[in-house]
Amino acid sequence: MDDTPTGPVVVKLRGNPEHPFSRGELCPKVNRFVERVYAPDRVLHPLIRVGAKGSGQFRQATWDEALGLIKTRVNDVIALHGGEAVAGWGSAGNQSLLSSSSLDQRFLAHLGASHLTGSMCGATASAGTKTAYGSARTADPADVSHAELVILWGANTRLTNRHLWPFIEEARANGAPLWVIDPLRTMTADAADVFVQPLPGTDVALMLAVMHVLVRDGLVDHAYVERYASGFDDLVERARAWPPERAARTCGLDQDVIERLAAAYGATRKSFIRTLIGAEHHEHGAMFFRTLACLPVLTGAWRERGGGLARSVGSWNSVVVDEDAFAPEPGGAPRRVRSVNHIGAWLSDPDENLHALFVWNANPAVTAPSTNAVRVGLEREDLFCVVSEQFLTDTARYADVVLPAATQLEVLDVVPAWGHLYLGWNEPAIAPLGEAVANTELWRRLGAAFDIVDPLFALDDHALLRLALRDNVDIDALRSNGFVRHPLPEDLRPYANGGFATPAGKAVLAGSVDAAKNPAYTAAEGDAGLPFALLTPKTFARFLNSSYSHHHASREPEPCVELDPVDAAALGLAEGDSARISNDRGELTLPVRFTGRVRSGVVAIPFGHLGKEAMVNVLTPDTLADWGGGVAYYSARVRVEHAKEQRGC
Repeated sequence: MDDTPTGPVVVKLRGNPEHPFSRGELCPKVNRFVERVYAPDRVLHPLIRVGAKGSGQFRQATWDEALGLIKTRVNDVIALHGGEAVAGWGSAGNQSLLSSSSLDQRFLAHLGASHLTGSMCGATASAGTKTAYGSARTADPADVSHAELVILWGANTRLTNRHLWPFIEEARANGAPLWVIDPLRTMTADAADVFVQPLPGTDVALMLAVMHVLVRDGLVDHAYVERYASGFDDLVERARAWPPERAARTCGLDQDVIERLAAAYGATRKSFIRTLIGAEHHEHGAMFFRTLACLPVLTGAWRERGGGLARSVGSWNSVVVDEDAFAPEPGGAPRRVRSVNHIGAWLSDPDENLHALFVWNANPAVTAPSTNAVRVGLEREDLFCVVSEQFLTDTARYADVVLPAATQLEVLDVVPAWGHLYLGWNEPAIAPLGEAVANTELWRRLGAAFDIVDPLFALDDHALLRLALRDNVDIDALRSNGFVRHPLPEDLRPYANGGFATPAGKAVLAGSVDAAKNPAYTAAEGDAGLPFALLTPKTFARFLNSSYSHHHASREPEPCVELDPVDAAALGLAEGDSARISNDRGELTLPVRFTGRVRSGVVAIPFGHLGKEAMVNVLTPDTLADWGGGVAYYSARVRVEHAKEQRGC
């Protein structure tokens, strides 16, 4: 079939210079997106597997044939094993409102499929913040430009949130020093005025030591605390147990660094802390956010524009989006609940009764934890797997049926944000190539194949958007301008006058009903006995996740393992040597690099590359974080040894 485009052709992609936040800059990861749309290896027609699972051998099929096969096989599974034997696994590979999650919710509910809970990113951070504030909502990140002190805590802003960087530079130009706290020396750390490098997973001890100094040196805003917070005396007792000298030993820092950090933070209420989701990927990830949220309450930083704490603004999206618009109709039969992060366990364990899987917007064979278990499960002949994709990803290669997915340039949608308070309108630039379809059309076709009667399946995408967006969104203005700001005050300061979403309306510093959720440092258990903590950072400038690695990875270096030279010497390893990195879940063989980014006792392997040899998640655990349903990727520990095989870096 000739897939040569017959209509308009996209020739260039540019940022909108009128956008108040991005200001016309595109992230490098999308600079080659046009090449992605027209890539010769793009999936443009339904495919049915003809070779072994994982071989990537398929034949082209019609949509009718593919849908007929899916209906037969999935109905057979339901007849033999019940609806719980079916599951859907989607993520944020297509980062817009309808594409991410809409009609899929209805389709899977009609099948009686298992209901997935938890989240790979975001849920743990939200849960930790909610424990202190009653809500996951925090400051507008753009207000950092008004700060007199900026702390980036576990956030590589220059790489992963680069549009915020000019706002930080505005604050610096006005005299605000920049502190970066991170277990990895990132490109953001290199630009800091002060870089603090604690051992991985020890941040809560550092926070408690900062609180110790704030209390000791009279740097607490007692008027704010007394009026708008509870549990202060309890928190003081907890902080008293963490003097800087103790935290210094735990965190692997100089005591003076902790003293200086606390003094700088307590010296101004216009102190702005920015963090993102990286820190939630620990066994005690929720505790990180729960404890961090106490700091701006203690100093009264929430009073000031340019003060407070900012994390993902996704929690503000409910102001403009009805997050229940596509929820299954009430009154349905109870559905089995599975953790999204335990996909490897419920795919590879025959007692889990999982026999049919739908995957969209996701590549779990690379991005899920414990990916060896995921691949073992995907290899099962008794698992019927349907993948909607743009390319034959690692996961798609295991599918029985691959359905062609449209790209962002080919669909109508609205794009909420995690980094700013604007909605974006996504007008299709071209019609979908070949037989590719938007995700909404995917679920409509599947619904029709399964004879599902649901009024939402009859709505077009314009109607679905009007259903999903609240009445306070002027859709016509959104479409005309390309973006609209959430109807929120320009000077947001959500807790300047209290107003916390807790039952008493006060921030809960300590004294939570659940004692395990009171601020406290607990060392991660991880893989007990293994010598090295493993970090799996997003490192590459041109792609951060597997979704962008097609047609971008070739411009980045091959993955290596970063080691401290002293550790490497003790293992008999020189730069360029091949090292075997392993634990009970799997192993990788990678060349050694000395970058100066990791401390002794820590190794780093980048996340996001495709291909078996580069999949760092063969080493990561599917251990859930303390609360919120996230997963502890960064609590992995490994052994490192010399490998006979030699690979170039």
